[in-house]
Amino acid sequence: MSTIELLAVVSGAACVGGMVLVVVALFGTTKPTRPTRTSTTGLRRLWLGSGTNRRDQRAHQMTLGAAAVAGALAFLLTGLPVVGLIVAVAVPGVPWLFAVGRAEERAITRIEAVGEWTRRLKDVSNTGQGLQQAIVVTIATVPDQIQEEVRLLAARLQAGWTARSALLAFADEIGDPVCDQVVAALILHLTDRGERLGDVLGSIASAASAEVATRREVEAKRTQPRFAVRFLTGMTLAVLAYGLVNTEYVRPYGTFFGQVLMATLATAFIALLVWVRAMSQPPPPPRFLPRPDPAELVA
Repeated sequence: MSTIELLAVVSGAACVGGMVLVVVALFGTTKPTRPTRTSTTGLRRLWLGSGTNRRDQRAHQMTLGAAAVAGALAFLLTGLPVVGLIVAVAVPGVPWLFAVGRAEERAITRIEAVGEWTRRLKDVSNTGQGLQQAIVVTIATVPDQIQEEVRLLAARLQAGWTARSALLAFADEIGDPVCDQVVAALILHLTDRGERLGDVLGSIASAASAEVATRREVEAKRTQPRFAVRFLTGMTLAVLAYGLVNTEYVRPYGTFFGQVLMATLATAFIALLVWVRAMSQPPPPPRFLPRPDPAELVA
């Protein structure tokens, strides 16, 4: 391999890595961040991803590495830098497109679990136990979908957090207005010490069941556009794979004008896929509880 070819490979890999980072930054699924952001935190987010634990962050980094390697190999096979960029974008982009609807399904199952946990909390609170002790008792029977969040809630209460801050942090981790209703009822109970907490929790649990049924019905109506996203993604993968195997298929794009045309068509098609996916996504449900105040975490 000559020096020029080696420089071309290194430059192509660098371009591929940069494009992957840009795509992950634009289309990555993350929670809304605070308004104050620095370039350092932005680069850290690009490298670590949106995962909250080391396992998810490592998987994100492996995806970036696989995208860079795949893009460089595609560039070597075809000699076309735009093909390398497309392949690199496809590595993290294809799973993101095929996963359309999974986040909503997970949110529905979590709300269903919140309803079940609320019923169990109601039964325990009716025995006369305090709120903190009732939450600790429900750990043994909490649904798997929210087990980590409930365990963390109990641990915070036992570690000396104020009940209000611990409950607000729990609601923020679930991130759904149905859970906000449960937490609001518990916070109100802390202030007025009313005797009808069980009745309120029972009503909220019933409302959660109705909410789950409504959301499942809405999700069923989004099946067709989500199938279109997966179908278009599959067809794109087939065409891309054929172009990599049969270099004659992409040879007409070997000129500078051909590369510009390929980049334009690829950008338009990717934008179309993202648009169709966005059409099948519901808007995030509005919440009404704030985040916990760091100054009020410990009593």
